Amino acid sequence: MNLRAYYQKVRDIEDTLVEAFVVLISHETPDGGKAGLFTEVPKQVAAKMIADGRASVASEEKAREFQEKKLEAKRVADQEAVASKMQLTVVPTADIRRLTRSGKE
Repeated sequence: MNLRAYYQKVRDIEDTLVEAFVVLISHETPDGGKAGLFTEVPKQVAAKMIADGRASVASEEKAREFQEKKLEAKRVADQEAVASKMQLTVVPTADIRRLTRSGKE
């Protein structure tokens, strides 16, 4: 493998990528990589994955759908985090006794 040519290819691909982060769609690979998975990576990583044949840039429409799903998943996770917080009020024993005594009179 000609490393000089490989890294030149990676740099050329990186120069074509406009955004700092790129949405990629994966390709099936012999080492177990699954096809059709979306991910967002920095453009340096994206260029290397494209040069290696592991992924390609997702279409604008697919990238927008991915971003919307990511935002929805974040919103749901935030809601679940808020819902899982249990509020607890600590009442001193003396206050409970005072309240129960005042209720009996």
